[in-house]
Amino acid sequence: MTGTRYDRIGRSYTRTRRTEPRIATRIMGALGDARRVLNVGAGTGNYEPSDRVVIAAEPSLTMIRQRPSGAAPVVEAVAESLPFADASFDATLAIFTVHHWRDPARGLAELARMAPRQVFVSFEASFDQRFWLVADYFPEVDALDAEGAAQAAEGIARVLPVRHVEPLPVPADCVDGFMACYWNRPEAYIDPNVQAGISCLAMLEPAVLARGTERLRADLASGAWDARHGHLRTLPELDVGYVLVVAGT
Repeated sequence: MTGTRYDRIGRSYTRTRRTEPRIATRIMGALGDARRVLNVGAGTGNYEPSDRVVIAAEPSLTMIRQRPSGAAPVVEAVAESLPFADASFDATLAIFTVHHWRDPARGLAELARMAPRQVFVSFEASFDQRFWLVADYFPEVDALDAEGAAQAAEGIARVLPVRHVEPLPVPADCVDGFMACYWNRPEAYIDPNVQAGISCLAMLEPAVLARGTERLRADLASGAWDARHGHLRTLPELDVGYVLVVAGT
């Protein structure tokens, strides 16, 4: 199998990416009574249930090697070509992954072939332009992943029978360092380890990343960030475009 994006950008993934329990609870509820689950684009397995039979499919050896001891069995495979018979599972999981697939429509069709229910955590692309990290410091992110974001958030319903969509607000003390995790803790975004765990930042050209980082660092030092966005520090949670999507039956 050829190398994947995460073979390059995922080498320090586990330093900042971990299970956020409140999001995990919502995902487990969406799985319902499914007993056999296929986690596609599984990464290090942060949101894999421990009370069901789980198989993981992940194309990046870099990510597979970071899966903890005791994690679900994993096969090296891409979403577009899963090595299992039809209806081998009760449900599939795809968490923060569809926007990375080379052919999302084909991958979504494969998930439907695997199981009657499909559960996703995805995001609405329009929020990128409004989120202060992108709007004020890294506008290049909007162009970098615009096509993938549209495929992830809107394209699911074009391929699968979506029956439920609900927002996933991010808690103020979220522990999984995905892109908008630190919406109220801007200091985190100048940490190289945090940046490395956020795919859209890790994929930026080094000069672009450095320029945005220095702008943020200066605004934090001068108080300009707090003047514009300081009210965020007082909120218990924020809707920044993440959604839980359930398709199938």
